[in-house]
Amino acid sequence: MSQALDNLVALLGLDTIEENLFRGHSQDLGFPQLFGGQVLGQALSAASQTVMPERRVHSMHGYFLRPGNASRPVVYQVDAVRDGGSFTTRRVTAIQYGKPIFFCSASFHGQEDGHHHQLAMPGLEDPDDLIASGATVQRFEGHPIEFLHLDDDTGNGCDRPPQKHLWFRLAGALPDNPALHRYLLAYSSDFHLLTTSLVPHDINFWDPKLQIASLDHSIWFHQDVQANNWLLYAMDSPWAGGARGFARGSIFDRQGHLVASSAQEGLTRMRQ
Repeated sequence: MSQALDNLVALLGLDTIEENLFRGHSQDLGFPQLFGGQVLGQALSAASQTVMPERRVHSMHGYFLRPGNASRPVVYQVDAVRDGGSFTTRRVTAIQYGKPIFFCSASFHGQEDGHHHQLAMPGLEDPDDLIASGATVQRFEGHPIEFLHLDDDTGNGCDRPPQKHLWFRLAGALPDNPALHRYLLAYSSDFHLLTTSLVPHDINFWDPKLQIASLDHSIWFHQDVQANNWLLYAMDSPWAGGARGFARGSIFDRQGHLVASSAQEGLTRMRQ
């Protein structure tokens, strides 16, 4: 496991303070506030540590209430809402300075057989072929996640549709722990999703006039996933308005299986 990936796994591991109470350290990625994916991944880690391992998270729905401070740890309080015959439900509140900055509900389910269908994966070039042809792998310095962007950025303004496609993975070896891979997928799902709503308006994430923040985030886990293998993130934004943007995503493995779906709304205010 690379050191950067080892650090991220430790970040999501959490310290146990008391029963149903955990502490997570923070990571500064250079954003104006604490990265929302960190809170998503740590909250899911906290919830999962209170659930029997044979039940795996299938959905998570959360709201960001206050900006987090990347220089301070986050405390996670888990409420064991229900342990049913088939499903387990947990509510998690993330706290800094004595106030909630995020809360979510997560539902867990055991393995069952049933009918199946899924959305087809877009027919896009394989990541190995892209790299062989000279495509640039984007990395944050000292961070294990890698991105391969697939969309043409040469259009201007409304000439570009509100969509993005990219391959991503956590570079390095990981243990075969299904819960860990879901924490990492929740963490990764927050990258690039909300900014899909900015694409047709020719607005850059780093524009000093842009005030951007996640308001909510939902993710549905459809099957087990290997977060350190290349995954395709197909994102689109059906709507934006009123200083808010909405985006949704479908995450596929290289074999074409739909492993997860996501949705997010956020503040996208342009200040004068």
